[in-house]
Amino acid sequence: MIPTFFGIVVICFALTRLLPGGPVEEYLAKRKGIGGGESSKSSSSKQGDISPEELKKIQEYYGYDKPIYVAFYQWLWVERMGMKSSSLRYTNKTVFESIVEKMPVSLIFGLTGFLLTYLICIPLGISKALKDGAAFDLITSVLVFIGYSLPPLTFGILLKLFFCGGNFYDIFPATGYYSDNYDSLTSWGKFLDVAHHMVLPVLCYIIGNFAITTILMKNSLMEHISQDYIRTVIARGGKFKVAIWGHALRNAFIPIATGFGSILTVMFAGSVIIERVFEIPGMGRLSLSAIEGRDYPVFLGILVMTTILGMLGNMLSDFCYMIIDPRINFDK
Repeated sequence: MIPTFFGIVVICFALTRLLPGGPVEEYLAKRKGIGGGESSKSSSSKQGDISPEELKKIQEYYGYDKPIYVAFYQWLWVERMGMKSSSLRYTNKTVFESIVEKMPVSLIFGLTGFLLTYLICIPLGISKALKDGAAFDLITSVLVFIGYSLPPLTFGILLKLFFCGGNFYDIFPATGYYSDNYDSLTSWGKFLDVAHHMVLPVLCYIIGNFAITTILMKNSLMEHISQDYIRTVIARGGKFKVAIWGHALRNAFIPIATGFGSILTVMFAGSVIIERVFEIPGMGRLSLSAIEGRDYPVFLGILVMTTILGMLGNMLSDFCYMIIDPRINFDK
């Protein structure tokens, strides 16, 4: 994990320093009245409009006045992987404060989507495996793959079109995380208000993994049903249900366990597109605004937390393997 982490942060930190269009060039472009998309090809002409002393102050303000290895050490150790550094966009907040402010929203959406995905897909996959080839299996397969074929952006726009007013139904709010009168509501009213705003975005969250998890569960269970040990249980007088629920199902969970570790990254799992479509103030929009505004400290802070939690999640998945199947031993 340690070399993987350092490999990721070193490469990404170097890219933020070496690629054109950084915060210094962005500032100089805005000062000349040039749009934010201006390339740094004309950076020399932009620098010519100000004195070297002023340019040095600008570079010092954005932390670009030091060699890259010195800046990396300061970011990694002195600023605690950038968490103590100041956001370039929100100057009154540190990177850690900017992330923590948006984390609860993404955590609620991500955790809800994660739980609903497994609570729905696992029973559905088991039912499809036990009724393979039946009408239920065929109909649900069509519905699952239709949902899988819809990109989250398209699905979100369609949901807003049909259920958020316009020429169809006006059932759910089109944007936001809560209503304008949220503060005046009771505790139960606040819960219902947030749940009302969450319905459509959560559907977009789960649609991408819905088909994969369902089909994976079905195929894994069907594979174990056809194994010799299941036929042996039945041949010895065991009931089919006992063979399925007592033996095959546990082994069929092994491929599903690969996704258990993602529970550690649910606060970062929110799609940037989904949060943009529904205007949700979460981690996805924060990372997008950090990239668009060249707020590299915030971008690197999100990268660090995502990387660490992602690797811990992979380790958690490995432990889930060992719990489900004691034959798996990572010591050998």
